[in-house]
Amino acid sequence: MLWLPLGLFIVFAGLLLVGLLRPADRTVTSALVGKAMPQFALPPALPDRPGLRSSALADGKPHLVNIFASWCIPCRVEAPQLGALAKAGVSIEGISVRDTRADLQAFLAQNGNPFQRIGADDDGQVQLALGSSGVPETYVVDGEGVIVYQHIGEIRPEHVDMLLGKLKEAQQ
Repeated sequence: MLWLPLGLFIVFAGLLLVGLLRPADRTVTSALVGKAMPQFALPPALPDRPGLRSSALADGKPHLVNIFASWCIPCRVEAPQLGALAKAGVSIEGISVRDTRADLQAFLAQNGNPFQRIGADDDGQVQLALGSSGVPETYVVDGEGVIVYQHIGEIRPEHVDMLLGKLKEAQQ
């Protein structure tokens, strides 16, 4: 009985050491990858761009669907990369989450507008249906409207070639 506290401490210290030496996998994978885009129809977020319907993503060509907001700092960081992808011929669709028209217009005026269409997800229901944990988040959708890749967080310069590759794969 005298050695019980020491034995418990050694077991606890051993478990702690194992946890520190072998960290958990922190990769987040979407349950929707490989499944059809959830059905939705979002109104236009701006008067000069059409809204976004899930049916528009099943038009035979791959799309990049970007969930963003004007109040999102990482969304500003990824703006140049989205512009580069648009210049490379990528069809980029936007879902603006919990935004006002004036704030969104100011954001796009300052950071560029690479979007073909921008749907207004004012209550965040489409974002939730996609299993998105926050903004920004980007999905590669094939020509049949199936999600083939999910990118969590901002798109950085080193991600552009990878996303172009994912879009090329989605085209085949």
